[in-house]
Parts: sequence; C-alpha cells; structure tokens
Amino acid sequence: MEIRTLKKMEKKAQKASRGDFIRIGIALLFLTVVLFYSFSTSGNIPNSTFLAIAALFGAYMAMNIGANDVANNVGPAVGSTALTMGGAITIAAIFEASGAFIAGGDVVKTIKKGIIDISAFGNHTEVFIWAMMAALLAAALWLNFATWFKAPVSTTHSIVGGVMGAGIAAAGFSIVSWGTMGKIVASWIISPLLGGLIAAAFLYAIKKTIVFKENRVVAAQKWVPVYVSVMSWAFVTYLVLKGLKKVWAQIVAFVNENIAAILPVTKKPDFFTAAIIGLIAAIIVFFFVKRAVAKNENIADNSRKSINTLFTIPLVFAAALLSFAHGANDVANAVGPLAAISDAVTSGGISAKAGIPFWVMAVGGLGISLGLALYGPKLIKTVGSEITELDQMRAFSIAIAAAITVIIASQLGLPVSSTHIAVGGVFGVGFLREWLDTGDEEQIVAQKEALIAEEERTLQAHKQALQKLENQPEKKKSDYIQIVELYKMIETLEEKIKRDKKQLKSALKTKYVKRDAVKKIVAAWIITVPAAAIIAGLLFYMIKGMAL
Repeated sequence: MEIRTLKKMEKKAQKASRGDFIRIGIALLFLTVVLFYSFSTSGNIPNSTFLAIAALFGAYMAMNIGANDVANNVGPAVGSTALTMGGAITIAAIFEASGAFIAGGDVVKTIKKGIIDISAFGNHTEVFIWAMMAALLAAALWLNFATWFKAPVSTTHSIVGGVMGAGIAAAGFSIVSWGTMGKIVASWIISPLLGGLIAAAFLYAIKKTIVFKENRVVAAQKWVPVYVSVMSWAFVTYLVLKGLKKVWAQIVAFVNENIAAILPVTKKPDFFTAAIIGLIAAIIVFFFVKRAVAKNENIADNSRKSINTLFTIPLVFAAALLSFAHGANDVANAVGPLAAISDAVTSGGISAKAGIPFWVMAVGGLGISLGLALYGPKLIKTVGSEITELDQMRAFSIAIAAAITVIIASQLGLPVSSTHIAVGGVFGVGFLREWLDTGDEEQIVAQKEALIAEEERTLQAHKQALQKLENQPEKKKSDYIQIVELYKMIETLEEKIKRDKKQLKSALKTKYVKRDAVKKIVAAWIITVPAAAIIAGLLFYMIKGMAL
C-alpha cells in the first residue's frame, strides 16, 4: 500500500516538474523573441543594446503583472465557480490584450504618478536610462517574488518603489516627491477599507432583500435586475472613465461626426458624461435582466443555490470588463519605463511623456496575457478560495465594489490600488459572514458547553459509584458485573468528553477569513514600495558599474 502511494506521489511530482519546464520554456521563448526583435529593429541607433535589454526587462515585467495583478479581476469569479480556471484565463487574456491595444493610448507618462523630478537628471540621458532599467527590473523581480509566495500585491506600487529607489540612487533623496509618496502610503489603508466596506454593504443588501426572505424566488425577481443594473452602471462608468480615457478624443470625434453632436469635446471623459452613458446602459440591462429572471426555471426550488446562479453571467461580464480596463491602464506599469528608455535612446533626450511604439505596446499586452496563462492560476486560487469561501453573491459584491470604489476615489482625488480594493473586498465579505453568523456560533458553543458539563457530572457520578462498590468488604457476583460495566461507561464517557472538548475548541477557533492569509498579504502590501526601492537602488549601481 505504501509503495503504491509513493509511486503515485512520484508520478505527480514528475508531471508537475514537466509542467514547470514547459512554462519556463514558453516564457524564455517570449523573452528571446522580444530581445531579438529589439536588436534587429534598432541596431543602428546609439545605445541600442540598452534598449534591447530594457525590452527584455519590460517583457519580464509584463509577464509578472499578468501572473500577479490580473488574478484580482478573475479570482472571485473562479472561487465562486462562476468561471472555470481555463475559462477565466481565456477571457482575461483576451480582454487584457484588447484593453492594451485598443485603449492603451499612444502616449504614456514616463514616470508613473510623478514620484520623482526628472529635471534632476539634467542632460545625463544615460543615467536616466540606467535608472529606468533598474526600476523596471526591480519591480519585476519583486512581483515574481510575491507571486512565488502567493501574495497579491500592487504592480503600481511595485513600479513606484522601483522608480523611487533608482531615482534616489541616481540623484539623491531630493529627487523624490515625498508628498506623492505620502498619498501612496495612504492608499494602503484607503483602498482595502473602501473596497471591503462597499463589498460588505452590497452583500448585506443582497442577503436582506433576497436570501433572508421566505419566498426567495419573488424577491430575486424583484431585486436581481436592480443589483445587476447598478453593476452595469458602475462598470460602464468605470470603463468610460478609466478604460477609454486614452482614446476618448477619437471616440468623441467619431460620434459627433458620424452619429450626432452629443458628446462634449474634451480630451478625457468627465464624470457626468460617463455617468450618463452608464445610466443608459443600466436602464437597458434592467429590462433585459428582468425578463430573463422571470423566465428562468432554475430558481423554482427557492434555494440559495439556485438564486446564486442568477449572478453567474454578470460575473463573467465583470471579469471581462475589469480585465479590459486593467489592460488599458496597467499596461503603463510595464511599458512606461520601457517607453521612456525607447524615447531617450531614439531622441537622445529625457521627456515627461513619451510615445509608445506599437512593438512596445505589444510587449506589454502580450506579456501580461502570457504571464496570466502560465503563472496566473496560483494567485487566482489565492484570491478566489484561500482567503475566504466565495459563492456567486459574494463574488458579485466584490466585483461591483471594485468598480464603485475606483469611481468614488477618482472623484474625491483619493489614491487607490485596484489590487488592494479587490482583496479588501474579499476580506469585507468574509468578515461580514463572521459578523452575521456570530449569533448561531454562540448558540452552538453554549449548547456544546452545557453538554460537556452534563457529561462531566455523569462521569463523576459513575466514578463515585465505582469507588463505593470497590470499597465494599464483601461483593456479590452482580457487584463485579456492575464494576466492569462502570469501567466501560467511564472509559466511553471520558473519550466522548475529550472529543466534545476538541470540537468546542474548534468551534471557538472557526473563522471565515483565514487570519494567516490576511497577515501575509498585508505584510506584502506594506513592504512592496521599500522592497522594490532597495532592489532598484542596488540594481542601478550594478548597471552603472557595468556600463562604465
């Protein structure tokens, strides 16, 4: 039996090892293609070697963004079984790449969030190139490390830390905008708190209006269209504000010239315009979902499980839209420094903004999708099932919280992280479950304690009876039989008390949110910026030493 078990374990290990080699091989092939393409297209440009190496680092960074950050968009949907792992990876990969190519824009800020003053570099273009290379590689290495430890961290914070550390190493502490850094630190608290509160509020509303009702079918027919339409408003508004901002001018020109002059001519969409577009979409979705729910025969049994299925399709759309917006926005984390290096190498100067060549955008978009496909499942499982148990209602609440939190934060000027929002939403629904189930848990504990107390009284009575019989000077045959029976009852009762005490201890420790996971993730959040900064500083000195 043991030999058979060992053989099974050996086969599993060999299969896992083969899978690891295949993944590493595909990743190395992608990096090699990027490196050779960069060399072949920029061979006559001065410092083309730096550009090729930077492209390699950018591709590595993009894959790590896909492996770590994208899990937040699809993790809850997978954890709730609304999507399979394969389905989630396919949808996310397609929409991440689409977001990058369609709405990634043609210009990107070379220094994310304005955390350092690029004028401090003066005319030292090479020093600037070294700093950006160090920042890019440091952020990628930190993300790789965090993914290996299954800790979802902010890629924005990773690149911010990398740029800060490389900037300090290149030009001193005065180069850093410490006010901006203070806002980023504030986002460590604001993002998960807002995400958690909004996710918990929506889940509580769903429970009060549907789950806790006696006739869940009627309640679902009334309220599910409302919740899905609210989600539609939030996602369309979010998509317009964040996902389409870089191509908004082209959209406005097309609509006003070919359809009707209905959109205000602005470079970026304002909140009012985005909200109106979102409201129109929400009204259409409301009537569509109302009709679909009324015709749905799967909710006839009035069970929570059947009600959960009504949130499956909205979750699929949520995963797709979140991935599209993420690809449009966060591709800059991979290609921003790379675009800065490309611009510095080709123009010989340092710019606050740089054009993004198509090949640079392709490195970012394809790298994110490839990293997700190869290494994303590890973090998807962490977000979807290893923090707290999720079903479709809980995952729906997390997804809607992600969109609404970004909208609120952007209008209030609050710094937030999409990673922290999503994971904070998971924490929020988990802690709400604990809070709602506290009464039942206390009742179970009280009943178990009363049972143990009664068992201990019975045990004491058996022991006293046994002692009395054993102390009798003369014993009958019936006394001996009773003594044997008492020994058996005492042994059985002691085992039962021991077992009940263990169950009581387990009941007292039952938590819906795994505390170890919370501690690990929060610790990773806190050290992301300083860790990436330290790595970037060390890498800058290494690159500088090799270049001189």
